[in-house]
Amino acid sequence: MENPNAEYIKSNNFSYAIVVVGEHPYTEMFGDSSNLTIADPGPSIITNVCENVKCVVVIISGRPVVIEPYISVIDALVAAWLPGTEGQGVSDVLFGDYGFTGKLSRTWFRTVDQLPMNIGDAHYDPLFPFGFGLTTKSMTERSISGGVAIRPFVLAILVSVFISLSLSRRYIA
Repeated sequence: MENPNAEYIKSNNFSYAIVVVGEHPYTEMFGDSSNLTIADPGPSIITNVCENVKCVVVIISGRPVVIEPYISVIDALVAAWLPGTEGQGVSDVLFGDYGFTGKLSRTWFRTVDQLPMNIGDAHYDPLFPFGFGLTTKSMTERSISGGVAIRPFVLAILVSVFISLSLSRRYIA
């Protein structure tokens, strides 16, 4: 659904959600921004969904954006910096097909009032510091090392979700 309201989320008893928000596409000076915020309706989608169900928020941008007002309701955050037109790489790691290493190549500020912000500055108090991130393994690598159920289990869940959505005539956009 493109812009679900809180009642829709509550009434459908979802287990989790993947919310994709970000900046509008831009090049060069056309992307200049003094507030570095997520484009509307992104903030309301984060609030409506993540306050009512466990959620992963994927932010598509080319730079850090203001997320501190929403961070308390977000269960997991993926900064997908300029993934291009092919989003399969992002979905591959979200669903565990491939492991990945994601480390910030710059500091993620709390507010734009902190900018410019560099390591060593007296006012260095970032939301996420330079180099923050994690490394994961694929579902297959985890199953070999830890006995975790591999991809068919995840696939069965996804198939049942899509069948349920199809039967109720509700679709994921």
